[in-house]
Amino acid sequence: VQLQASGGGSVQAGGSLRLSCAASGGPFRSYNMGWFRQAPGEEREFVGRISRDGAGTYYQDSVKGRFTISRDNAKKTLYLQMNSLKPEDTAVYYCAATTVVGVRVKESEYHWWGQGTLVTVSS
Repeated sequence: VQLQASGGGSVQAGGSLRLSCAASGGPFRSYNMGWFRQAPGEEREFVGRISRDGAGTYYQDSVKGRFTISRDNAKKTLYLQMNSLKPEDTAVYYCAATTVVGVRVKESEYHWWGQGTLVTVSS
Protein backbone atom coordinates (compact mmCIF):
# COMPACT_ATOMS: atom_id res chain seq x y z
CA VAL A 1 0.00 0.00 0.00
CA GLN A 2 1.14 3.55 -0.74
CA LEU A 3 0.31 6.33 1.71
CA GLN A 4 0.20 10.04 0.99
CA ALA A 5 -0.15 12.45 3.90
CA SER A 6 -1.34 15.99 3.42
CA GLY A 7 -2.91 18.91 5.25
CA GLY A 8 0.03 20.23 7.19
CA GLY A 9 0.70 23.92 7.55
CA SER A 10 1.31 26.75 9.96
CA VAL A 11 -1.16 27.68 12.65
CA GLN A 12 -1.19 29.72 15.83
CA ALA A 13 -1.45 28.10 19.23
CA GLY A 14 -5.03 27.18 20.00
CA GLY A 15 -5.85 26.63 16.36
CA SER A 16 -6.86 23.51 14.47
CA LEU A 17 -5.69 21.48 11.51
CA ARG A 18 -6.89 18.31 9.88
CA LEU A 19 -4.40 15.97 8.31
CA SER A 20 -5.35 13.42 5.71
CA CYS A 21 -3.64 10.26 4.57
CA ALA A 22 -4.76 8.80 1.25
CA ALA A 23 -4.06 5.14 0.61
CA SER A 24 -3.72 3.36 -2.69
CA GLY A 25 -2.62 0.01 -3.98
CA GLY A 26 -3.77 -2.08 -1.06
CA PRO A 27 -6.81 -3.27 0.90
CA PHE A 28 -7.09 -0.20 3.14
CA ARG A 29 -9.83 -1.68 5.30
CA SER A 30 -7.50 -4.54 6.23
CA TYR A 31 -4.96 -2.27 7.90
CA ASN A 32 -4.81 -0.85 11.37
CA MET A 33 -3.59 2.71 10.92
CA GLY A 34 -1.43 4.98 13.02
CA TRP A 35 -0.14 8.51 13.18
CA PHE A 36 3.38 9.32 14.35
CA ARG A 37 5.28 12.59 14.54
CA GLN A 38 8.86 13.74 14.66
CA ALA A 39 9.79 17.07 16.15
CA PRO A 40 13.04 18.80 15.19
CA GLY A 41 15.96 17.07 16.84
CA GLU A 42 13.75 14.40 18.36
CA GLU A 43 12.96 10.80 17.62
CA ARG A 44 9.73 9.88 15.93
CA GLU A 45 6.94 9.20 18.42
CA PHE A 46 3.55 7.57 18.42
CA VAL A 47 0.53 9.88 18.32
CA GLY A 48 -2.43 7.54 17.98
CA ARG A 49 -3.97 4.65 16.12
CA ILE A 50 -7.28 3.42 14.82
CA SER A 51 -8.56 -0.09 14.23
CA ARG A 52 -9.49 -1.47 10.85
CA ASP A 53 -13.19 -0.79 11.29
CA GLY A 54 -12.69 2.56 12.96
CA ALA A 55 -14.32 1.45 16.17
CA GLY A 56 -11.21 1.49 18.31
CA THR A 57 -8.78 4.35 18.88
CA TYR A 58 -5.85 4.88 21.20
CA TYR A 59 -3.84 8.05 21.81
CA GLN A 60 -0.65 9.20 23.39
CA ASP A 61 -1.44 10.97 26.65
CA SER A 62 -0.26 14.38 25.48
CA VAL A 63 -2.85 14.53 22.67
CA LYS A 64 -5.83 12.90 24.38
CA GLY A 65 -8.86 15.15 24.27
CA ARG A 66 -7.30 17.36 21.58
CA PHE A 67 -6.64 15.01 18.66
CA THR A 68 -9.11 12.66 16.99
CA ILE A 69 -8.27 9.94 14.51
CA SER A 70 -10.91 8.73 12.07
CA ARG A 71 -11.03 6.89 8.80
CA ASP A 72 -13.25 6.50 5.77
CA ASN A 73 -12.70 3.03 4.36
CA ALA A 74 -14.80 3.76 1.28
CA LYS A 75 -12.53 6.68 0.43
CA LYS A 76 -9.40 4.86 1.62
CA THR A 77 -8.48 7.85 3.73
CA LEU A 78 -7.22 8.30 7.27
CA TYR A 79 -7.67 11.56 9.18
CA LEU A 80 -6.12 13.31 12.14
CA GLN A 81 -8.16 16.19 13.51
CA MET A 82 -5.96 18.33 15.72
CA ASN A 83 -7.55 20.94 17.97
CA SER A 84 -6.16 23.24 20.65
CA LEU A 85 -2.75 22.98 19.07
CA LYS A 86 0.32 23.84 21.10
CA PRO A 87 3.82 24.85 20.01
CA GLU A 88 5.06 21.49 21.24
CA ASP A 89 2.88 19.82 18.61
CA THR A 90 5.20 21.19 15.95
CA ALA A 91 6.54 18.22 14.01
CA VAL A 92 6.46 16.29 10.79
CA TYR A 93 3.44 13.99 10.98
CA TYR A 94 3.47 10.56 9.39
CA CYS A 95 0.71 8.09 8.73
CA ALA A 96 1.48 4.40 8.84
CA ALA A 97 -0.23 1.08 8.24
CA THR A 98 0.10 -2.31 9.85
CA THR A 99 -1.47 -5.73 9.56
CA VAL A 100 -0.63 -6.54 13.17
CA VAL A 101 -3.75 -6.70 15.30
CA GLY A 102 -4.23 -4.87 18.55
CA VAL A 103 -2.95 -1.54 19.82
CA ARG A 104 0.48 -0.97 18.28
CA VAL A 105 2.59 1.99 19.33
CA LYS A 106 6.06 1.09 18.09
CA GLU A 107 7.46 2.20 14.75
CA SER A 108 8.74 -1.29 14.10
CA GLU A 109 5.20 -2.67 14.21
CA TYR A 110 4.12 -0.61 11.20
CA HIS A 111 5.03 -1.84 7.74
CA TRP A 112 4.07 1.03 5.40
CA TRP A 113 4.68 4.74 5.84
CA GLY A 114 3.61 7.97 4.21
CA GLN A 115 6.09 10.70 3.40
CA GLY A 116 5.13 13.07 6.22
CA THR A 117 3.54 16.48 6.38
CA LEU A 118 4.88 19.40 8.41
CA VAL A 119 2.80 21.04 11.13
CA THR A 120 4.13 24.24 12.66
CA VAL A 121 2.41 25.80 15.67
CA SER A 122 3.48 29.28 16.70
CA SER A 123 2.91 30.84 20.09
